[in-house]
Parts: sequence; structure tokens; C-alpha cells
Amino acid sequence: MVLPVKNKFNRCTHIGPQRSHGQGMTEYIVILALVVVAAIGVYSYFGKTVRHQVAGVAQEISGQSASQQLQSAGESANAAVNRANPEYNLSNYDNATNSGN
Repeated sequence: MVLPVKNKFNRCTHIGPQRSHGQGMTEYIVILALVVVAAIGVYSYFGKTVRHQVAGVAQEISGQSASQQLQSAGESANAAVNRANPEYNLSNYDNATNSGN
């Protein structure tokens, strides 16, 4: 049972469980921010491959051939695999950063 009580400013307050206003919206914003950060991370991780794929889709939607963009996407993917294959550790970390990884 919630009982009204007057505080020092003569406003009626309730003794009992407090409601949290805006908690649902805050949770939604936090989850949305995590999804956006993850999407940016994936987009930057796959970089050129994704950009070429998106360019290919845009070409196909406009009714033009996307063979050049798809070929570029394949080349970018192969280059990414070649850069990812070497083992990098603290002894050769500087080489990895200078090679564009």
C-alpha cells in the first residue's frame, strides 16, 4: 500500500517503489549504439571487399553490368587473405602496421 506523505516543499510524494522513467528508451539507445559500433567494425574489417560489393549492387540496381566491381571485390578479398595469413606478434608488429593491416 502506497501512502502519500508531504515533503518540505509541500508536494505530495509517495512512499513505495519508485518508477524508473525512460529506462526502456535508454536500453534501446544502448543496444542501438552497440549494433552501430559492430556494423562499423565489420564494415571497416572487410573494407574494400564490402565497398566493391556495394558498388556492384548499385550498378546492378541501375541496370548496368557489375562484373568489374565483382572482380575488384574478389581481388580485394584475395589481398585480405594474403595479408591475414602471416603470423604477426610483438616481434614483427611494426611490419604488420606498415603493410596496411
